[in-house]
Amino acid sequence: MPTSHNLQIFNTTELALPISENTAFKLLEAIQKGEEILFESVEVAYVDEQEIVRINKEFLSRDYITDIISFRYDDDSYDNEGIEGTLYCCLPRIIEQADEFGEDKTTETYRILAHGLLHLCGYDDQTDSEKAKMTELENLYLSLILK
Repeated sequence: MPTSHNLQIFNTTELALPISENTAFKLLEAIQKGEEILFESVEVAYVDEQEIVRINKEFLSRDYITDIISFRYDDDSYDNEGIEGTLYCCLPRIIEQADEFGEDKTTETYRILAHGLLHLCGYDDQTDSEKAKMTELENLYLSLILK
């Protein structure tokens, strides 16, 4: 897939990616504007179950499949003016989740992308209230791009 400014998307799976780069970039821009931050460089890598487990083990000491892992690289996590990061998204898991939640796979894929971008902005989801806040923001940003 070609690059859109500060967003690069790679699909290393054998599955068709159910989102468009143009709409993904609109999502990034909506979050950037709404959160008053600047994404300097974001890579999104769609991977299979084996690769997400490998990344999870190697970097987080966790041995299971997850839908997304976010890594932020820029030095100053208190300065949201030049966020750099990589989002590893497990496309088979996202599609499976869509079925579990009764959601279409395109919307679920954008939701997970929004979730990862919000993590790069500094949001966390360790508590019920943090999860609720992230879901509220995901819904807001999805409503702006999926009209």
